[in-house]
Amino acid sequence: MCYHQITTINKKIMSTLRFKAVEEAYKKKAAPVAAPASLTSEYYGKYVFNGEQMAKYLSKATLKALSAIIEQGETLELELANQVAAGMKTWAIERGATHYTHWFQPLTDTTAEKHDSFIEYGGAPGSPVIEEFSGKLLAQAEPDASSFPSGGIRSTFEARGYTAWDPSSPAFLVDDTLCIPTIFISYTGESLDYKAPLLKALKAVDKAAVDVCHYFDKSVKKVYSYLGWEQEYFLIDDGLYANRPDLMLTGRTLLGRESSKDQQLEDHYFGSIPTRVQAYMKDIEFEGYKYGIPLKTRHNEVAPNQFELAPIFGETNLSVDQNLLIMSIMKKVARRHGFRMLLHEKPFAGINGSGKHNNWSLGTDTGVGLFTPGKTPTENLQFITFVVNTLVAIWKYNALMKASIMTAQNAHRLGANEAPPAIVSVFLGAQITKVLDEIEKSKKIAAINIAAKKKLSLGIGSIPEVFLDNTDRNRTSPFAFTGNRFEFRAVGSSANCGSGMITLNAIVAAQLKEFKAAVDAKIKGGAKKEDAIFEVLQDYIKKSKPIRFEGNGYSEEWKEEAAKRKLDCETSVPLIIDANTSKEAVALFESVGVLTEKELESRNEVKWETYTKKIQIEARVLGDLVLNHIIPVATKYQSMLLDNVYKLTQVYPEAKAAELGALDKGLIEEIAERIDIIKRRVDEMIEARKKANKIDSERAKAIAYHDKVLPHFDTIRYHVDKLELIVDDELWPLPKYRELLFVR
Repeated sequence: MCYHQITTINKKIMSTLRFKAVEEAYKKKAAPVAAPASLTSEYYGKYVFNGEQMAKYLSKATLKALSAIIEQGETLELELANQVAAGMKTWAIERGATHYTHWFQPLTDTTAEKHDSFIEYGGAPGSPVIEEFSGKLLAQAEPDASSFPSGGIRSTFEARGYTAWDPSSPAFLVDDTLCIPTIFISYTGESLDYKAPLLKALKAVDKAAVDVCHYFDKSVKKVYSYLGWEQEYFLIDDGLYANRPDLMLTGRTLLGRESSKDQQLEDHYFGSIPTRVQAYMKDIEFEGYKYGIPLKTRHNEVAPNQFELAPIFGETNLSVDQNLLIMSIMKKVARRHGFRMLLHEKPFAGINGSGKHNNWSLGTDTGVGLFTPGKTPTENLQFITFVVNTLVAIWKYNALMKASIMTAQNAHRLGANEAPPAIVSVFLGAQITKVLDEIEKSKKIAAINIAAKKKLSLGIGSIPEVFLDNTDRNRTSPFAFTGNRFEFRAVGSSANCGSGMITLNAIVAAQLKEFKAAVDAKIKGGAKKEDAIFEVLQDYIKKSKPIRFEGNGYSEEWKEEAAKRKLDCETSVPLIIDANTSKEAVALFESVGVLTEKELESRNEVKWETYTKKIQIEARVLGDLVLNHIIPVATKYQSMLLDNVYKLTQVYPEAKAAELGALDKGLIEEIAERIDIIKRRVDEMIEARKKANKIDSERAKAIAYHDKVLPHFDTIRYHVDKLELIVDDELWPLPKYRELLFVR
C-alpha cells in the first residue's frame, strides 16, 4: 500500500489534528544509517578506548600498571594517571574530540555529564591556547552535588561533590566528547550514585566466592559477576506522541480506551518485524557495535509496537554502563526514524508492559561457570553449593530484592498477568529440584549427578533431534534458574540495572561468607571437608524451601500460599521501600562494605521523594487533560446532541421527535453524569494532593500519595474512557490506542 493510499484511509478515521500528527511522523522518517560493507568486527568498538586502543596509545609499562589496578584494585598514582590521560587525549583528538566529561550515574536512573573543552592557556591568561588533559582531570572532577538527589546528605548550600574515574570501564566517544565513566560521591565520602556501591558489591562477591571456590579449586584467583540484560521498549510515531501530553510529560498514557484489537491474537510476538522498525533496529545495532556493545538479539515482543534487544552477557559493571549508553542511543536514533522510544514500564493500559530481565551469573578466572553443572561429582558439588547459597540469599532477603527494583512505574507492571508478581520466589526446574530433594533426604554424602541435555525425537524424518535443557522456563517467576544463570525478571525497563545488581551481589556475598564460616566450623570440629559442605547444604536446603515455587505466580492461590510461607507480599511502593533500611538490611550491607546506614537512609529518602514526584506529576497532567481537553470536548458534543434534539422538535410532531431523539437524549444524560463524576473526582484528587504536599516526612508524604491520590486515577480514567466511546471521533482531542499501537 502506497503512502497516498494510507493517508486517504487515515483521513477518514482521524480528526484533522491527529491526521496531521501522523503525516508529520511520515515526513520525518529518515533513511537508516547504512552500515559499511565491511564486517561488523572491523568497526566494532571504534569509539571505545579499549584494550586494543590502549596498546597503541600507552606504553607497555603503563598498560601493565593500569591492568594491575583494574584486576587487583591497586592504588592509582598521579604519574600513571598522567600517562593514561596523555594517551587517551591523543586517541580522542585524533577522532575529532574537542571536549571531555565525567560520565556518571546519579540516583535518577539516568546518566549525567558536564562537558569541558580540552583548551587551556599555554602560559599567562591571554596567551595562545593549547589542548590539555592531565591525569588530575582524568581522575577527578567536581560537579554540583546539591543539584542531584542525595536524600539529605547534601543541603542546597552544600554543593561540593566529586566524580572519580573508574578504570575498569573504558572511556568512549560521543560526538565530539570523550566520556569517562566515574563514580559520584559527596564531599563527606558517601555514595551518591549506583556505580560506587556496585563496584563495592562486585568486590565483595568476588572475595567471598573465591574463598568458597578454594574448597574445590585452589587455583581460582578471581570470580567475576556477569550480567546479560534484555531491554524491552515501545515505539510510536513522533507526531502522535506530540499530541499526547501524558506521554510527553509522564512517559505513559493516563487516559485511553483499549483498542478493539491489540495483543489478544498473540500474533505480534516473534512476528515479522515491520520495515520501519527493522531499519531502526539496524541503525541501533550499527551504533551499538561502534561502542563495543555486543547486541545479539532483536525481535517483536508480545504487545503491539513493543520490541526487544539483548546483548551477549558481559562483566556486570561494564554491562550496566552499556545498558545506560544504549538506552540513550535508542532515544536519539528513534528521532531519526520518526519514532519516539518509550521505556516506561507500563505506557499503555490493558497490554503488556516492558521489563529488563537481568540474567546474572558468576564465573571464575579459570573459565568455570559457577552455575553450570559439571562433569564430575566435585564440580557438581561446587555447582550445587553456589545454587543453594543463592537460593538462601534470596529467601532471607526477598523483601530487599523487591525493594531494589520497585518504583512508581514498575508497580504498574508487576503482578499484572504479564510480568512476575510482586512476590519474590525462585524457580529451579524439575531436575535441580529433584537433586536438592535427594540431598535433603540423604543420610550421608553422595555423588551429585546432573543429567546432561536429553534428546527428544520428534519422529519426523527430516527434523533433527531436539536437545532439552535441564530446566524448563517459568515466565511467572521473578527469579528463575535457566540452565547456567539466574534470571531476575522483575527489573523495570527504565531502571538502572545497577540497583538490582548491587543488592543481588551483596546478599550473595554475605551468604557465601556465612556459608564458609559454617563449613569451617564443622571442619574445625573434625568433619571432613566434603561432609561439612554437604551437611551445611542440607540445612540450607531445608530452611530455604519457602522461597522455591514452581507453579503459576499469577494465581490467587499463590498469593495466599506466599503469605503462609512468610514471604514479603507488600504491594504499596512506599512501604516496600522500607525493606532497604530494616535492621537486617543495614547489617547486611555494612557487613560486606557496600552501603552504610546513612547511605541507605538517604537512598530511601530519594526513593520516597521520587515516588511522590512521579505521582504528583501524573496527577497534575491528568487534571489538566480532563479539565482542559476532555470535558470541553465532551460538553461540545453534548451541545451538538442537544441542538439535534431541539431541531427534531422543529421538524417532527412531538411524539415522533421524542422517538427519534431518544438515543441522543440517553447520550446527553450519560455524558452529563460522567462529566459530573469526573469533575468531582478530579477536585477530590487535587484536594488530596494539596493535603499530602503539606506533610514534611518524605515517607509519610509518599504513603499519602499512594493511599489518597493514586486511587482517583482509575476512576477518572474509567469514565473518560467511556466518554471516548461516545464522543464523535472527529472531536476527540487525543490520538487513540488504535492509532498509537500500530506502526504505519
